[in-house]
Amino acid sequence: MKKTEFLLKLKLQKGIGYVKLLTIAQKMDANLEISIEEIEQMDLPEKLIQACLRTFKDPDLERLKKQIYQQSEVISFFDDEYPEKLRQMYRPPLVLFARGDLSLLQKEIITIVGSRYPTNYSKNVINRLVPNLLEQNYVIASGLAKGVDALAHQAVLNNEGRTIAVVGNGLNYSYPKQNCDLQKEITQKGLLISEYLPDTPPRPFRFPERNRILAGLSTGVIVTEAKEKSGSLITASIALQENRDIYAVPGPITSQLSAGPNQLIKAGATPIVDFKFNCGSI
Repeated sequence: MKKTEFLLKLKLQKGIGYVKLLTIAQKMDANLEISIEEIEQMDLPEKLIQACLRTFKDPDLERLKKQIYQQSEVISFFDDEYPEKLRQMYRPPLVLFARGDLSLLQKEIITIVGSRYPTNYSKNVINRLVPNLLEQNYVIASGLAKGVDALAHQAVLNNEGRTIAVVGNGLNYSYPKQNCDLQKEITQKGLLISEYLPDTPPRPFRFPERNRILAGLSTGVIVTEAKEKSGSLITASIALQENRDIYAVPGPITSQLSAGPNQLIKAGATPIVDFKFNCGSI
């Protein structure tokens, strides 16, 4: 059995969360296939061995697997399509579900994040910054949330660029509802990805988990407006831990939404002071 199918069937089983899936994956060799004989020789608790063997024998898992393959592309940590930067990070997603152009995962990616309730300052900065990034052949990633995320995705599409949306729910959901049309357009012209099974609903705890993928995919992370304690700063913090470049758009000290970027700059992030900066040279 191919390892991607094997990991998917494991993920479909109740009681097999990320930690158990990672424990099993760490015992697997580099081959693309896995056999019952290999499983039986793994140094794993008996319950995990039985879960692994079930992937070969349970017809319900096979049926669910086929349904998912009809709904999305499935790639795993062991596939060539899996992005190398993401593979190298701490706690990488072991399985990704995707709709759109998988080749974008092999490009140089810049992530743009910020407040869900930005001012026109973010909109103006993004609309002037994105064309320059596209000229440098970057793919722009964001989280398809309302606010800065949506502004970034839309700016890329308006300039005929390519964008990746990493969502904190399954691909069969559109969240928030106001971004439904935007999600469809990204699927057609870019790439939509998630680590969650397609019918997984959005939940608050899934968005911080999503943020580590946004950080891991990228060469660098740009933060526009964001409060001092926000998901955007979580993304930037993860990116910093993974040795990614951090860029921040400075703003007035009178604005709560500039507290986050200004704090990042104080801590050593590169301030974006014009629209022609070159990410790779800073």
